[in-house]
Amino acid sequence: MSEPLAVAPAFSLSGVRQSYRPGAESLCGVTLDISAGEHVAIVGANGSGKSTLLKALDGLVFCSAGSIQAFGKPLTEDSLEESEFRREFRSRVGFVFQDADVQLFCSNVADELAFGPLQLDLPEVEVRERIDEVSRGLRLEKLLDRAPYTLSGGEKKRVAIGAVLTMRPDVLLMDEPTNALDPRSQVWLLDVLAEIKREGRTVVIATHDLSAAEESCDRMVVLSEDHEVVADGTPAEVLAQRDVLLRVNLIHEHSHRHDSTTHRHPHAHGHVHPDE
Repeated sequence: MSEPLAVAPAFSLSGVRQSYRPGAESLCGVTLDISAGEHVAIVGANGSGKSTLLKALDGLVFCSAGSIQAFGKPLTEDSLEESEFRREFRSRVGFVFQDADVQLFCSNVADELAFGPLQLDLPEVEVRERIDEVSRGLRLEKLLDRAPYTLSGGEKKRVAIGAVLTMRPDVLLMDEPTNALDPRSQVWLLDVLAEIKREGRTVVIATHDLSAAEESCDRMVVLSEDHEVVADGTPAEVLAQRDVLLRVNLIHEHSHRHDSTTHRHPHAHGHVHPDE
């Protein structure tokens, strides 16, 4: 009986280093594989390099050392110059920026949702179906004729996510996805990510919100303020490493005084008390 064919990881990084200027590295020797269908949270304090790592996965920045492969093929500046690979890669990978204003440029929301599918030369009827499906899911029906600059921060974020979802990418990269979302929209986002997981698509989010990472992902990769991977495992495994989380500034010691006694407890951004 023949062995099943091995499936290439969605991404494979080996010794990746990246710097925006000499002597100031933003990634230091990052090595990891991200499997197809996996939901991974890249977590770290501000400035740890998590956004840079996400941009490297999207081919927006390129490593100064090491290598990145996407779907078994080298992801380099040269490979993205090749029209066939560029078209395949851009159709399979969608990126949601932290700041929605960077991503939105059309005259109205409907055009934002249509832009990606139209670049794939899809029939107009299919483009319309995708717009209808996504606008219903994201509660955008009443905003389709609105100009993006007239929207609230949360509405812009939903449009930016919708503009990527209409592409139906195999991989969704999201930088701080819960930023600017109200609690109701955060719950909606977690539901969307759960549905994407059921469909077998890959999601990588960059966040310092441990609660969102724990709820939406099955793996956490922790970057230190030295831009290195210092922990990698299931959310339960990573969150149990309090000394590591304290060291990388993802949780902090908070003092509580009860009568004459002072107690110190770890607290994290967006995460419940570890003992609750």
